[in-house]
Amino acid sequence: SDYDIIDEAIYFFKGNIFFRNYEIKSEADRTLIYITLYISECLKKLQRCSSRSQGDKEMYTLGISNFPIPGEQGFPLNAMYTKPANRSEDDTMRAYLQQLRQETGIRMLDKVFEQGDKPSKVVAFA
Repeated sequence: SDYDIIDEAIYFFKGNIFFRNYEIKSEADRTLIYITLYISECLKKLQRCSSRSQGDKEMYTLGISNFPIPGEQGFPLNAMYTKPANRSEDDTMRAYLQQLRQETGIRMLDKVFEQGDKPSKVVAFA
């Protein structure tokens, strides 16, 4: 019903991390790859957390931290994305990716700590 691309990325994460090559058919595929990489970042942070409240702080910090966008040095998928053409596109891209990062972090926190205050085994895929 309210299933979206973040849910899809989380659901297929375990399978998707084993692909070396991924056929890109649409913009949604690029977004799915970006979210999959971000989930890996989230899991690396959550792996070190012993409680949900600590995980919440880590996900919040990661979600608001400065991050590169397409065309900037350090963006992991520069070969797949075109650089924003102007300042307006740059701002839109940054806002969209930040929203994706924050929402993905919230959902990963729920996934990792769904059984209570101890992290689940899903962090093994970090």
